Order: sequence, then structure tokens, then C-alpha cells
Amino acid sequence: MEFTYYKRLREVRESKHITQTEIAELLGTTRQQIGKWENGVQKMGIDKYIILARYYNVSLDYLAGLTDDIRSLS
Repeated sequence: MEFTYYKRLREVRESKHITQTEIAELLGTTRQQIGKWENGVQKMGIDKYIILARYYNVSLDYLAGLTDDIRSLS
């Protein structure tokens, strides 16, 4: 099965029991925009990936789906 990078955005968020609305508030956007990023309809900028990696305490590589090694930032 081919992995697409944006699927990890939803996977990590849901594993932490965080809503799209909470992430939208963190990133200063709308819940609808979060849905577009998580479904691959639009690409999210690296600045947002960095914020989310720090917030979730995971590596950028993990969040982007480049590795399955979560490597927390702590």
C-alpha cells in the first residue's frame, strides 16, 4: 500500500485525541482547512509542519510520513 504524506497528519492528531478545531486554533486557521490538509486536497506549508511536530512532540520526518520512527523531540 502506498503511503501518502498527508495521512500522517490525521493519524497523529487522532492518536492524541485532538480535534480538528483544536488544531485549527493552534495554527490560526479553520477546521475546514485542516480537513483539506488531512485529505491531501491542499498542501500544508513547512511552517505549519514545524508547529505541529513541536506540538505533537514528534519528528518532522515522522509527521511527513518519511519514516515510521516517531523519534520524539524530548
